[in-house]
Amino acid sequence: MDRPVDAQELKHRLPHAAITFRGYNQTNLGRSSELLQHPRYGAIVHRYLLEAQQVCCDNLHRQVDLVDRVRRNEETTLESYAEAVAIILAMELAHLELLREFFDIDFTQAKVSLGFSLGEVGAIISSGLMTLKDALSVPIIMSDDCIALADGVKLAVLFSRDAKLATDVVEQLCQEISAENNGTISISTYLAPNSLLLMGQGDTIDQFKRIMREKFPRQTFLRMNEGAWPPLHTPIVWQRHLGNRCAMMIQKSPIKYEKPKPPILSLVTGKVSYEKLNARELMHKWIDHPQKLWDAMYEALVMGVETFIHVGPEPNIIPATFTRLRDNVEAQSKANISIRALSAAARRRWLQVMLPQRTALLRATMILQINIEDWLLAEPQSRS
Repeated sequence: MDRPVDAQELKHRLPHAAITFRGYNQTNLGRSSELLQHPRYGAIVHRYLLEAQQVCCDNLHRQVDLVDRVRRNEETTLESYAEAVAIILAMELAHLELLREFFDIDFTQAKVSLGFSLGEVGAIISSGLMTLKDALSVPIIMSDDCIALADGVKLAVLFSRDAKLATDVVEQLCQEISAENNGTISISTYLAPNSLLLMGQGDTIDQFKRIMREKFPRQTFLRMNEGAWPPLHTPIVWQRHLGNRCAMMIQKSPIKYEKPKPPILSLVTGKVSYEKLNARELMHKWIDHPQKLWDAMYEALVMGVETFIHVGPEPNIIPATFTRLRDNVEAQSKANISIRALSAAARRRWLQVMLPQRTALLRATMILQINIEDWLLAEPQSRS
C-alpha cells in the first residue's frame, strides 16, 4: 500500500478505481491464514473456502481440505495446482465480501475491474456473470492437464534496456522454432513495450536465446524464471485440446446475459470488451491467447483510473508491473534536470519515444495502490 487510507477515503475513491485480481504464482496463500483466524473476518473467509473446496471435491473426485491447508499456512505447489486455483479465487471473493460486510464498500461501484491470468475469472465471478461454482469448475477440471503440460516448460522474461521490442520479430522467431517440431515456444504476456514473457517447451527457450543475438539490438536480454508453470495463454495448451474443451464446458455453463458490473478490462483484448453475448467467446480465447497486460493498464489510465485496489492473497504481477511503470515515468519526467538523469533516460528510449504520443502515461505518477489483504489486517475502523 502506497500510504494509509481509511474506509471513508477508500469508498470515496471507488468510482475512479480499478479492482485488480491476481493469478497463479509460485506462492499463493499470502496472509490468508491470518484472515481465516481473524475474530471478525474468519467466518466469511471460512464460508468461501468451503464453497471452493466443495467444487474441488466434486470435480476432482477426491477429498480436498482447503480450510485446513490455509489454517496451517501450507503453501501450494504445482502438484496442488487445483487447490491453489481454488484458494486464490475464494480469497479474492472473500476480500470483496469483507469490504462490503464490515466497511459498507460496494466493489461493484468501481470504475472497472481487471485480472491477470486466473484473475480474469475472479473478475467474471465478482461482476455477477458467473457463480463461483460454475466458473471455478472449468480450471479445476483442466488442472491435471495443466500440470502435465507444465512438465519441461520454461518461463523467461525478454526485455530491452533501450528501444521498444520488435514483437513481430519475436513472434516470427517463436513460430520458426516451434515449426521445427522439437517443442512449442510462444509469447504468453505483453508486460510493457520493452518486455514480455515467453514460455517454451524443452530447449526452445535456450534456442531462442542463441538465435536472438542475431535478431535484436545488443541491449536486449533474456532472463530465465525459476519454477514450473502451467503454459496457459500459449498454443502449448492445444496439445491437450484445452481451448475446445474449455469452450464446450463454458457453452454448457450458466452465464448472465448482461454487462458485467463493474465493467471488465479483459487481458485477452486489452479493452473493456465483455458485452451481453460474448463472455463465452472471450473465456474461450482466454485459454490460449497471450495476456495483454500493458494494453489493459494503459487503457485504465486513459479511462481516468486514480486508484488500483489489489485483491487476493499476496497480489504480485499487476502491482509490480505498475510500480515499475510509475518509477520509469517519474525518472523519465525528471530526466531534464541533471546529466545523471539524462544518462539513465537513455536506457528507457522506448518510454522517451512513447510519452509524447501517450500522455496518459504521465498519470501513472499519481496513481494510488492499495493491497486489500494488508488493508484488512491493519484493522481500520469498521462500521458499527
